[in-house]
Amino acid sequence: MTASDLKYRVECAGSEPHFFTRSTMKFFGDRMSNYGVRNTYIVSDYDADGNYAEQGIRRQVWELYRKHPVKHGLSSSAYFCPFTFRRVFGKVSN
Repeated sequence: MTASDLKYRVECAGSEPHFFTRSTMKFFGDRMSNYGVRNTYIVSDYDADGNYAEQGIRRQVWELYRKHPVKHGLSSSAYFCPFTFRRVFGKVSN
């Protein structure tokens, strides 16, 4: 999966309508060529249905990472569910 493939699928899913817009990326000083995608796992407090899990759940995700930091040193990654292409929040798991 490439960053452009992920962008297309996220936009088709309609879950993050402003994440990849030109104005949002310009605000952060970013561009598509600065992104890479890898398959990884995170520990999330919510399962795929949005139910809270006290212990945390290990989930497989697509990680959209920045190759180089942008404005103000921003270098954080964004995580997306590989099935629904919704954004997932959590901590990186090994």
